[in-house]
Amino acid sequence: QVRLVESGGGSVQAGGSLRLSCAASGFTYSSRCMGWFRQAPEKEREGVAYIYTGGSNTYYSESVKGRFTISANNAKSTLYLQMNSLKPEDTAEYYCAVALPLVGCYAGILRTDFSYWGQGTPVTVSS
Repeated sequence: QVRLVESGGGSVQAGGSLRLSCAASGFTYSSRCMGWFRQAPEKEREGVAYIYTGGSNTYYSESVKGRFTISANNAKSTLYLQMNSLKPEDTAEYYCAVALPLVGCYAGILRTDFSYWGQGTPVTVSS
């Protein structure tokens, strides 16, 4: 049974940092595309960052490029999102997800290519 459990969310002031974690189990962690998504109130869920766990390829949305870093620890089957220089517009529920097997990891990957999702962790950035 696939399980993704996010943690690390919280409330910070603008300019602060948070590190999100996503503990994965129930599937072969290596060689998969994994990603972080976020959904703000009354907005659609958007992709923030993706990583291919079998290599070093990473992809970021323009809104977070240079501020967020996605990484994966294969030994621990854990996905991370280091978020620096946080802005109020980063406020959202953050979700990790794993793509279907054999789906390529690239900047334009579709949300529908992700087959399993965590329950989310909230991030609130105050000005």
